[in-house]
Amino acid sequence: MKLLFITDPLENFAIYKDTTFAMMREAQQRGHTIAVCQPKEVMWVSGSVVKAQVCDIVLTGQQDAWFSVQQQRSAALADFDAILMRKDPPFDSEYFYATHLLEQAEREGAKVFNKPGALRDHPEKLAIMEFAQFIGPTLVTRNADDVRRFHEEHHDIILKPLDGMGGMGIFRVGPDGMNLGSIIETLNQGGAQSLMVQKFLPEIVDGDKRVLIIGGKPVPYSLARIPQGSEVRGNLAAGGKGVAQPLSARDYEIAHALGPILHSRGLLLAGVDVIGDYVTEINVTSPTCFQEIQQQAGCDVAALFIDALEEACSAKKA
Repeated sequence: MKLLFITDPLENFAIYKDTTFAMMREAQQRGHTIAVCQPKEVMWVSGSVVKAQVCDIVLTGQQDAWFSVQQQRSAALADFDAILMRKDPPFDSEYFYATHLLEQAEREGAKVFNKPGALRDHPEKLAIMEFAQFIGPTLVTRNADDVRRFHEEHHDIILKPLDGMGGMGIFRVGPDGMNLGSIIETLNQGGAQSLMVQKFLPEIVDGDKRVLIIGGKPVPYSLARIPQGSEVRGNLAAGGKGVAQPLSARDYEIAHALGPILHSRGLLLAGVDVIGDYVTEINVTSPTCFQEIQQQAGCDVAALFIDALEEACSAKKA
């Protein structure tokens, strides 16, 4: 297959842990060809089709110069067998516009994973609202009084922006309410921006588990991201320690309930974050943790993903 990865700059990849790199490596090992571009290199002009300035690359197997550019060219997105949208959050206006360009490419025959419309319809913090039976006490608001009432009821809470990633902008406020007003002002910008508030889950000491769902089916291992020291955030980007572990019965219950629904909407890959028994987020833009799980548990997640990608592309051709 001819694959196009839409990514952040390759020069910024930390290939020892990067999931997109793991996908590329597995794809190349199977004989698939790889092209890459950034969202800013995708364009459309009336009377034509959605195109991009792409680089055809080969992975070298080296640690530093890990890819070699074979050629740069303009290509129609519909000419690829599969397009993988792997741009990291934030889901800002430019990401939103990119999904519309990709949706036009779909109308022209392109096969995009994850499906652009599904990316728009499943914002990673808010997608949990549909599955309230699996979440803990949660509030979404831009009103400061709503937040204060939530704190009065639950006493120990987590506040976070709706467009954050990697643990950015997450605050914990305990029963004393220390700095609650200042934190609300910081996050809601005087009532101009919505934020999410959740009851603090003490099970975070055992990790914020990333449960991966590929083709509607759960990967049998999660990566528990465990906060270190006095940190409340388990995110790897915030210094959390990743520990691969088999899915629990509750993890399977959640994955079997959410997986088929998400897959039916065009989400080939999703990362469901679970603390204790509760879902806290559903990640669909560029879920990670492939390499950590493979390195620690021996489960080849990249192979499972490329299997699902090949199957999805074959089904579309049929």
